[in-house]
Amino acid sequence: MTRVQLDRFNNGDYQPGPIWLRVAWYWMSLCWFETAIPWPSAWKKTILRIFGAQVGKRVVIKPRVHIKYPWKLSVGDHAWIGERVWIDNLDQVDIGQHCCLSQGAYILCGNHDYTQPAFDLITRPVVMEAGSWMGAKSILCPGAKLGLESVLTAGSVGAGDLEPRKIYQGNPAQPIRDRIIKA
Repeated sequence: MTRVQLDRFNNGDYQPGPIWLRVAWYWMSLCWFETAIPWPSAWKKTILRIFGAQVGKRVVIKPRVHIKYPWKLSVGDHAWIGERVWIDNLDQVDIGQHCCLSQGAYILCGNHDYTQPAFDLITRPVVMEAGSWMGAKSILCPGAKLGLESVLTAGSVGAGDLEPRKIYQGNPAQPIRDRIIKA
């Protein structure tokens, strides 16, 4: 007999926001963010701010972007959010200034406790420090911090604290060299 009992799963203590806000955001997201229509970034930033996000100036937001809860999102000046980026922010996500999230990048703030029979929900914030870059289809896991001006290369999976000014590759991502930015 299995000790895993998913029928006991209950995340009733997790309250991401009032139901009316989540429903309103769902419809707004479908119309303005998850669509292939290339709506202007300025319009999208305004909508995010109305829903509680902190969004800096000159932020670029491409089509087909999925943001779970904008009220748990902060984006710094001059950041780029590429096509098909998924910000699954069950917890706070802070994206610093001049950060780039390439196509299909995925920020994940939630997971399940595999040691518990009912698979209890666990959430942790994710931080991208200024000038950091998530390559295409890379993943930042719950609790990850991509350090100042670091790069998580395409398809790599970052967890924990990723040091500043390094290039990380693989699953789990490991530093492969320093990031040197030519002036």
